[in-house]
Amino acid sequence: MTGSTSGTASAPAPLTGPAAPCWVNLMTLNLESAQEFYGPVMGWTFRPGKLGQEFSVARRGDVPVAGIGAVATTFHVAVAWTPYFAVQDADATASRIRERSGTVAVGPLTLGKGRGALAADRDGAGFGIWERTAPATSPPAPDGHAHAWLRLRTRDAFDAAIFYGEVLDWASGRPGSCEVAYAKDEVVVQCGGRQLARISSGALEAAPDPLVRPHWQVNFPVDDVAAAVATAQKHGGSLVEELSRPEGREATLIDPDGGFFTLTDVHHAEDTGAP
Repeated sequence: MTGSTSGTASAPAPLTGPAAPCWVNLMTLNLESAQEFYGPVMGWTFRPGKLGQEFSVARRGDVPVAGIGAVATTFHVAVAWTPYFAVQDADATASRIRERSGTVAVGPLTLGKGRGALAADRDGAGFGIWERTAPATSPPAPDGHAHAWLRLRTRDAFDAAIFYGEVLDWASGRPGSCEVAYAKDEVVVQCGGRQLARISSGALEAAPDPLVRPHWQVNFPVDDVAAAVATAQKHGGSLVEELSRPEGREATLIDPDGGFFTLTDVHHAEDTGAP
């Protein structure tokens, strides 16, 4: 897995972006309605993607932060935010996924300036892989914090860490690889000196609640969680869960098409060790 470029305190390296360790993508039903929802909620603007008329790139200022594609029906997948992890060889990574009892649902396919695949780990959490075949640069987050960070809710955090470590080359010691550490009963993944993801145990594969089943949770830092929640509700979203902690607030919502996402207070993300 490729690492992000090391940054400074004033301009930290982005953990999500075109040339970063991870990119987040929303697979949804209708591109226009998704833009009408996430634009006001997140303060994003959108530009057409290079993969066709059903794709766009969300931007915060001039920085690309996420992709949106109206492909849930085409690929027969659920509406969901999905992390795509950068890899050096999509075919080799797909083979490692299958060898370790994961599944590859779509791909690897050639898409734009790279090759990608949709997969699931052995507990059923969906994720993607992306091999960039053309050079790219990814500017730092303009507000001094990451565009997004991740949490994997899974059956067994240590087992999941082994799976992803072997599949994505985490903790390999190779230049640019991500590092894995353990803190407060969670597995913490760091890339370029900043935290990309946390992995926690306790998910149940057969649980009727999708938030209890194994899944990758995409967290977006915002300046005002309460205001963003109110805006989401005004535009057809629903509040699923809200947590108040001494450091800040965190809210999980569902968009009008059924995609779950989480809003995290910017200061809460920084104080609790998130990117």
